[in-house]
Amino acid sequence: MTFDEFAAARLPAVLKFAAVLTGDRSLAEDVVQEVLIRANARWPVIESLPRPEAYVRKMIVNEYLAWRRRSWRLVLSGASSGIEVVPTPDPAAGYAEREAMLAELAKLPRRQRAVVVLRYYEGLSDQEIADVLGCKPGTVRGHASRALAALRVELTRAPARGPAVIKEEC
Repeated sequence: MTFDEFAAARLPAVLKFAAVLTGDRSLAEDVVQEVLIRANARWPVIESLPRPEAYVRKMIVNEYLAWRRRSWRLVLSGASSGIEVVPTPDPAAGYAEREAMLAELAKLPRRQRAVVVLRYYEGLSDQEIADVLGCKPGTVRGHASRALAALRVELTRAPARGPAVIKEEC
């Protein structure tokens, strides 16, 4: 498979992954563009690997984690994420819930966020996540545990976004 064929076939999936990881569609496009430029130059080596897409995914995670070392700072906002809304029975409620989750994900440290996205969006195992991040599976579990605890605390503190429902007792 040539690089052009790979890029054409996998670009939508790679962009979605990067958008969930970064929380910002334009940043995701920048990260993917940088990674694909580097991948194109190294394609003969990458193509010979057993799972070229997993390697490109790892490159995306590494590039995203490296953005913090840039000279400028990025402020993520769930409201401007640009990620498409998945249709649900009640679009308004689904959108609000999703935006709240993206906003809370944006508050997590980068490694914890990467672990959550790789585990729950990509469906990777702890060992696969450890390979992508270059750490041990125990470290992955620790990041996941702390991230989920932080998300639980923040989401239980959030005020109810829907209409108030009053139950009458008989």
